[in-house]
Amino acid sequence: MNKVAQSERTHIAFIGRRNVGKSSLMNKFIGQDLVIVSDTPGTTTDPVKKSMELLPFGPVVLIDTGGIDDVGELGEKRIGKTVRIISEANFALVVLDSQSPISSDEQNLLDHLRKLELPFLVVLNKSDLGTNYQIIEELNKAGIKFHSVSCRTGEGVYELKEKVSALLPAEEEHPLVGDLIKQHEVIVLVVPIDLGAPKGRLIMPQVQTIRESLDEDAIVIVVKDKELRAGLGKLSQPPKLVVTDSQAIMRVSADVPDEIPLTTFSILMARYKGDLAEYVNGIKRIEELKHGDKVLIAEACSHHEQEDDIGKVKIPRWLRLHTKKNLDIDIKNGQDFPENLSEYKLIVHCGGCMLTRRAMQMRIKQAKIAEVPIVNYGLAISYMHGAIPRVLMPFSEAIAAWQTSNKN
Repeated sequence: MNKVAQSERTHIAFIGRRNVGKSSLMNKFIGQDLVIVSDTPGTTTDPVKKSMELLPFGPVVLIDTGGIDDVGELGEKRIGKTVRIISEANFALVVLDSQSPISSDEQNLLDHLRKLELPFLVVLNKSDLGTNYQIIEELNKAGIKFHSVSCRTGEGVYELKEKVSALLPAEEEHPLVGDLIKQHEVIVLVVPIDLGAPKGRLIMPQVQTIRESLDEDAIVIVVKDKELRAGLGKLSQPPKLVVTDSQAIMRVSADVPDEIPLTTFSILMARYKGDLAEYVNGIKRIEELKHGDKVLIAEACSHHEQEDDIGKVKIPRWLRLHTKKNLDIDIKNGQDFPENLSEYKLIVHCGGCMLTRRAMQMRIKQAKIAEVPIVNYGLAISYMHGAIPRVLMPFSEAIAAWQTSNKN
């Protein structure tokens, strides 16, 4: 609970052509030889991530990437991975060779970053060998900030870290549960212990909810679903809020009186990482599914499939039972978020606890561009089990979206 998860850290991507010194710069940045460095082009294949504390900013994740000018079939795949890394990053260090003119690949990269509105800083590496002043002229003309370093001598690296720390975008406040409870109010968290939970641990949304509740000086009570009724009976006053795992929503809603606000961890994550109103708008599209329609189940993490896995087994089964339709369900894990989203009639996405908020927002944006409705696990499960709109009651924006969708 004391360690900041990678998905909650600011992500800094090191990007550029092959052999400009991205890996060397990242090693200098963290002060250790983590990434393999070689004069052979294309040494870095898969992205390499390293968590560190960048003072005085705080916890960050550094990501070394393959070259944007990689060649061949494997090269194209590496470039694709780099593009995906850019979509989840909060900041980019664009590494250029200080002696070489800006190439077309590099110019396209700079243009792409500006279109994405991703903050970045150009780093001119190998400055000990001299600088091509045409680069400086082009960067100044375009109003692009840059900093010169030498990974061979280490010159300028310390100043670069200070500059990056000052340029990193301030974190936006996106409360998980902190705006729903106050000091000394009671929140009850229902945590079923099932096969999907890591042995001896709670899953990330549960841990984050506990921590944020404690930060608000609230009184946190954690029970399993079978002990919920007994736990509520021992309270002298009703709790301010009850939060449960989505899969236990029907059992829990039967034990929680209607006057007590109730929601799920997944719905908390929906507004924390995603777009709760957008997800609510997508719920009703479940009713429009027809035989043969293609549905995407997207999980941000990769894990060993359980016997009754939520994404691979339960949600597909519930969708087919609810719609009574023979659906073509496609399941993607980890970074495998398809580019051909227009083929799908609906996207059912996990809570995104392993993604950065930016990465989750980019996926929602991609769905909007493709005009494909998107909903997350918790909302879809609650809807198919008849718990909507009750689990939306704590959120005014969600209720407004639900009422609007019912009028249309």
